[in-house]
Amino acid sequence: MKTFTNVKDLGNLKAAVSEAFVVKQHRYDYKYLGENRTLLMVFFNSSLRTRLSTQKAGMNLGMNTIVLDINQGAWKLETERGVIMDGDKTEHLLEAIPVMGCYADIIAVRSFARFENKEFDYSETILNQFIQYSEKPVISMEAATGHPLQAFADLITIEEYKKTQRPKVVLTWAPHPKALPQAVPNSFADFMNEADVNFVITHPEGYELDEKFIRGAHVEYDQDKALQGADFVYAKNWAAYTDPNYGKVLRKDMSWTISKKKMALTNNAFFMHCLPVRRNMIVTDDVIESPQSIVIPEAANREISAQVVLKRILEAL
Repeated sequence: MKTFTNVKDLGNLKAAVSEAFVVKQHRYDYKYLGENRTLLMVFFNSSLRTRLSTQKAGMNLGMNTIVLDINQGAWKLETERGVIMDGDKTEHLLEAIPVMGCYADIIAVRSFARFENKEFDYSETILNQFIQYSEKPVISMEAATGHPLQAFADLITIEEYKKTQRPKVVLTWAPHPKALPQAVPNSFADFMNEADVNFVITHPEGYELDEKFIRGAHVEYDQDKALQGADFVYAKNWAAYTDPNYGKVLRKDMSWTISKKKMALTNNAFFMHCLPVRRNMIVTDDVIESPQSIVIPEAANREISAQVVLKRILEAL
């Protein structure tokens, strides 16, 4: 494996999940793979779980880990071609990336959607520049359109907690005070569509996701109907995808907040969220603090998803 940006990069998904369970039980058994290897983690945006879990995964594998925060102590980077660099950007990414490649064996990148240009975001301009110019394996730690490490951890968590062979998994939009990227719901849909689950997406009209991620999944605009019989409820906000509303907040309908009343419609479902979460907007206190909330085990599995990906890349070097 040379890159990790989507579910297809893992190959056989059942085999990847099985490997994750083995790694979770024996996470320090593969240190020989990372000896004298360096993981460079490049952050264009803030991070808590992604930074800690990916760095820990690299350390579990015996790797040296370097963290570069572009917004703290690094030169401001220009990302577009053809720009006259007479502003506050000192260095172009096209020089910075090959330099980074000189110091690392694997590069992991985190760069969110800007909501300035849909084509720029959905072309994954920054992530693809790293893939093209670094000459090193590249991992997405959340890009403009996807967050595959999160979605892989989500699937691992569902496999751990499911009570039926083919559980009903509902991805539900929830209100938020500002516009959030579609990366998490895109990747969640990407993974659930390949997994052995009954997958349903629910959201208000106007919040349809890109069809390449939906891929024929059942979309239900009535949240209460969608939640009926659910085994897992994954709540997440995202801004509008469709033109001309790309990146906009169309509504803040609090009736979509996941509450105890909403969860009562389910099959005693587990509640999931990628975190950080806006309490009493996305989900009420009594739900996220309930025994059915698995947001912390879900976050813990971020270490495991990252370690499986790094392990596979190291094995291929």
